[in-house]
Amino acid sequence: MSTQIHARHIETCEQARRTAMARVCARIAVALLVATLIAMAMPAHAERLGDLAQVGGVRSNQLIGYGLVVGLEGSGDQTSQAPFTTQSIENMLQQFGVTVPANVRPQLRNAAAVVVTASLPAFAKPGQAIDVTVASIGNAKSLRGGELLMTPLRGADGNTYAIAQGSVLVGGVNAQGASGSSVQVNISSTGRIPNGASVERTVPNGFADSGSLTLNLNTPDFTTANRVAKAINERFGDGTAQANDAVSVQVRAPLDPTQRVSWIADIQNLDVTPGDAPARVIVNSRTGTVVIGSDVKVSAAAVAHGSIEVSIGEQPLVSQPAPFSKGQTVVVPNSSVKISEHGGHMFKFGPGVSLDQIVHAVNQVGASPNDLISILQALKQSGALHAELVVI
Repeated sequence: MSTQIHARHIETCEQARRTAMARVCARIAVALLVATLIAMAMPAHAERLGDLAQVGGVRSNQLIGYGLVVGLEGSGDQTSQAPFTTQSIENMLQQFGVTVPANVRPQLRNAAAVVVTASLPAFAKPGQAIDVTVASIGNAKSLRGGELLMTPLRGADGNTYAIAQGSVLVGGVNAQGASGSSVQVNISSTGRIPNGASVERTVPNGFADSGSLTLNLNTPDFTTANRVAKAINERFGDGTAQANDAVSVQVRAPLDPTQRVSWIADIQNLDVTPGDAPARVIVNSRTGTVVIGSDVKVSAAAVAHGSIEVSIGEQPLVSQPAPFSKGQTVVVPNSSVKISEHGGHMFKFGPGVSLDQIVHAVNQVGASPNDLISILQALKQSGALHAELVVI
């Protein structure tokens, strides 16, 4: 009797375990199904429209000015080699009523002539502060500890849009000993002044003038432009957006400036799937850097690549004439030229070879980036490389 009770107890426990496992499996299946449906509903690799395009006409403007940095500890311009620094100081002193005698040329080592540059953001208003960069144009060794005097910053139209002044912050360090030995870390002839310029003039723009705006893509692509126009029309109605070309998408905007700002904010937050990046290979011939896109394909091809070394040696010989002769001692050139060829490497690619297979095949033989550059150029010339080869 006790044996039957024990057997029933075991069977009951086994049924309970199976029921619990079935519930867990059902929950996992439901979770996987929901995750799959969510992944199918969301666009693949979707990006925010504000990261793909910029509003036409809404951009920054470059400013430039010429000024003086004073207060340097003997590291300024040498006036004998930079006379424009002395001339600028004399002109400044004349504006303050100080007359420098004509026969006196100030020999100042605590001043430096500099070029001041800045980027004026879009919609910048008078009174706002912007950062400026100060760079020496003379032979100043360092701008550390210097003070930039009031410098007007002009735009491409010649108008003054900002006034710069303040203490220059330099990240570089240089030191020199009495024997002439010197040590330099980074560049000390260039510095920055955070919030060193005050905006004095507003740059006009056509953001609120017309009834339509243009969105310019950061990367030209017909597919991306078409998808941007389609996403805007789905959100705000047909006819709101129209793709003009691979870069520009024209959209109708509200006439009220307040509504236009909120409307642009809604557009920038739309999710758009950009088009696939073009198959491109970027080669830097100076550094040997090679960047290969993921969509680069190679047709069936075989490449033989070998290294040839040419070494030229010069060992001049001295020709000594015999005693009591009229000859002269001369140096006779003696050149030796040696050409050596190392074992070549054969690469065989099948049709439709991908990026991973190309890199793996080249790395297996220990080829250098320069070897890879030569191989890619040869494949491009033969028509087997189905990608744009860009050499920088």
